[in-house]
Amino acid sequence: MLQIVDLCREDLDQVSKIEAECFSMPWSRKSLEEVLDNPRAFYVTAKEEGNIVGYCGAYVILDEGDINQVAVVPAYRGQGVGRRMMQVLLKRLKQAGARAVTLEVRVSNEPAIALYEALGFQTEGIRKCFYEKPMEDALIMWKR
Repeated sequence: MLQIVDLCREDLDQVSKIEAECFSMPWSRKSLEEVLDNPRAFYVTAKEEGNIVGYCGAYVILDEGDINQVAVVPAYRGQGVGRRMMQVLLKRLKQAGARAVTLEVRVSNEPAIALYEALGFQTEGIRKCFYEKPMEDALIMWKR
């Protein structure tokens, strides 16, 4: 049974592996550790039978949430894991005072874009050449 729980130090090895598997320019383990020490950072993991199958996180800056990581291991994509994590994360961001939430997503990542739109995000701009490896534009999406 899938559980959505807060990220903790014991999760960092598994999250680091997912980060490397899902992103062409993964965050370092040290960067992930720093998240745990930041009171304005909110990260959750999706666990099934003790194994982390996804994670996502954001920072709250003043009254805005900035989602910076959403990852689901390939074998669990399309099963609602991302949606469940995002619903919990959005609730936590609202409780922390975020009145609006933003994120960037690769223009080619159609499944993620569809998820974000289903959660109420709308495209409000493009960041040219935002991503590397490969170089690609990002959609700037907001939920207000």
